[in-house]
Amino acid sequence: MPMTKSRPKATKSPTATALDVRSALKQGIAQLDAAAVPSSALAAEIFLIYVLGRDRTWLYTHASDPLEQTAWEKYSALLTRRASGEPTQYLIGTQEFWGLEFEVTPAVLIPRPETEHLIEVAVERIGVERREARLGIADVGTGSGGIAVALAKEFPNAEILATDISAAALEVARRNASRHGATDRIEFIEADLLHPKSPDKNSSHSPLITRHSLHSQRLFDLIISNPPYIAESEAESLQREVRDHEPAVALFGGVTGLEIYERLIEQAEDSLVPGGLLVVELGYGAAERVREFIAARGAWTDVSVTNDLAGIPRVLAAAKA
Repeated sequence: MPMTKSRPKATKSPTATALDVRSALKQGIAQLDAAAVPSSALAAEIFLIYVLGRDRTWLYTHASDPLEQTAWEKYSALLTRRASGEPTQYLIGTQEFWGLEFEVTPAVLIPRPETEHLIEVAVERIGVERREARLGIADVGTGSGGIAVALAKEFPNAEILATDISAAALEVARRNASRHGATDRIEFIEADLLHPKSPDKNSSHSPLITRHSLHSQRLFDLIISNPPYIAESEAESLQREVRDHEPAVALFGGVTGLEIYERLIEQAEDSLVPGGLLVVELGYGAAERVREFIAARGAWTDVSVTNDLAGIPRVLAAAKA
């Protein structure tokens, strides 16, 4: 019989179970790069760390470890959602702010590093000598509660009122206050800036609300806010992650984006003790107009504007005369 050549064995294409940690990370970066996702390498790392429940050091010291099928599937799903535009923070459910980890959901704005300048300015303007004082503070538009919780850490005897127009955002903020042990000093109220949405005159309020809220007309030592300040006409110019996924109520401050400052300044004027501070985050190009609003009312002094690390005017602070 004539000799027959043996057929070569068919080779299987690489499967998810054949991937090691290093290969999975490389594929993740490539997928996000192809979708033009900003900071693709960082996002791919974060997702793999999240799925594996490890830290960054482990990721690189175990780069040749095999990746289990279930881990690959979870990782791949996160990559696909991020490539479609969903923000990394919403996908993993957390964001760091002021050195603390906060829960974030699509109900709240994702805390930005530049917003930390609000805390820095407030701490500096109040001064070291008053850090232990029993201050009354209002965080207007609290969102995830990051500013309120950070201030509770910086001013251990302060009693804080945190308002937001969104009931869903307030639920997230309450969970974050509980996470960081600040529930007993922060009261959350659904309000439009400093005006309650639906005050119930017959309801009973906790001692904190009685002392510090809008219901009792007690004045505050500090009112701080990162308000919605983007003009409605600028919606199409925003990154898709912001425009399509973050809550519009926390982004847009009116037709020009400046309307909310006028309302906030007026309400703060009525709600601060003499010498009390108003500290607000500024939208891009808003500094001069907000200065004009402050000057026009004639009730403010010691106005300062602080730039962020990029040299952009970011925080305005003023004292009630």
